[in-house]
Amino acid sequence: MYTFVLAVHNILRWIVLILLIIALVRAFWGWFGKREWESTDTRVGRFYSISLDIQLLLGLILYFFLSDLTKVVLSNFSAAMSAHEPRFFGIEHVFFMVLAVILAHVGVAAAKRVDDAVAKHRRTAIWFSLSMVAILLGMPWFRPLLPGF
Repeated sequence: MYTFVLAVHNILRWIVLILLIIALVRAFWGWFGKREWESTDTRVGRFYSISLDIQLLLGLILYFFLSDLTKVVLSNFSAAMSAHEPRFFGIEHVFFMVLAVILAHVGVAAAKRVDDAVAKHRRTAIWFSLSMVAILLGMPWFRPLLPGF
């Protein structure tokens, strides 16, 4: 079960990043091009935040129920902090990914609160960019980019 959930979690990160790139391109294009806000902009932002929610759920399942690594971290926290991989998955990865989810949801909510199209695009671009930074900082770049390859 662990291997399957981890593989889905790993593959879904690429879907999240693709949706993020699409949302960012549309947001910056709308902001600097002074484009009207379209229903597609709303949908892309929602799909991005929903995909992050699914990622978070899978990550929490791995963290609390399936991963032997986090069981070691939770059982001996001080020893785990001295090694890179346990510290990364026990603290850093979780922190940055939860932060990314929060920032993405703030971006979706902030866009809803204004009527001006350019302001919607600007808010979305800023908050989704911050979310992207958190994702890039929290991704395990030392692991294989695709499972099984």
